[in-house]
Amino acid sequence: MGEVVYADRCGEQPIEDWIGLASGADILAFDPDAFGGFEKAQDGRLIKLMDSLPNLKGVALATTSFGWIDLDYCRKRNIVVTNVPFYSTESVAEHATGLLISLAKKIILTDRRTQKGSYRLDMGFELKGKTLGVIGLGHIGSRVAELGSAIGMRVIAFNRTAKQKENIEMKSLDAVLAEADAISINLADSHETKNFISEKEIAKMKSGVIVVNLASREIVDEEAMAKALQSEKVSAYAFEGEDLENGSLAKIETAIGLQGFGWYTKEALEKAMEIWTKNIIALAKNDSSDRVD
Repeated sequence: MGEVVYADRCGEQPIEDWIGLASGADILAFDPDAFGGFEKAQDGRLIKLMDSLPNLKGVALATTSFGWIDLDYCRKRNIVVTNVPFYSTESVAEHATGLLISLAKKIILTDRRTQKGSYRLDMGFELKGKTLGVIGLGHIGSRVAELGSAIGMRVIAFNRTAKQKENIEMKSLDAVLAEADAISINLADSHETKNFISEKEIAKMKSGVIVVNLASREIVDEEAMAKALQSEKVSAYAFEGEDLENGSLAKIETAIGLQGFGWYTKEALEKAMEIWTKNIIALAKNDSSDRVD
């Protein structure tokens, strides 16, 4: 397959180190941790690395998400970009369902208060018989819908392209927002979905709704969500991100911000490494699957 150069350590390193290591490379294979995470990877350092590689023909991402790489740049240079799809479907769907249960029963909120010595009895609600709204009916969204149905929830869904799924009522976005007692956001992370759930969409939600967003925090307007939490229009919002100590949601008790770990299971990582390795080999052979460019 040719020469393969490995990084001798994981995690963020100065971009100059990566440029030196990757010198002359035809293919790059990495995850965003090499650049400090999803958010830092978008600050121009990844472009700087690719600019330094005139022979670059392929990039093999080790993640499902690809919103953190500039696909327009890659298309202009005819650089093929692949991702690792579907490896964590079960792990993330179970994680989202667990968070829905935790928000409905106020488990995380009660633990926070208990740790601070300010415990108080706070009434939750059962999910059985309630309506689950799934926004984005890809692999993860579809599995969340199945798990919600297994709990005994009525499942309604919106997808950006037409889809039909057994035991799921397909509806407009406005209808899902208005009818759902619990919402799971599972849209693909892309420029088109940034602030997809804005103040206008939040205003259409049922009062007291719980919302779980394990897709990307960029999909939701966080300033608008903060106002909705403070007014109790939204009773709780769970999301994943990197900088959890700053921003509109940082000091709000019912904003459950977590570092991303829903995908982090033994089974998911084994699948990810298999797919990533397959994609690297395919790029080396001028072949490709799992393209996102």
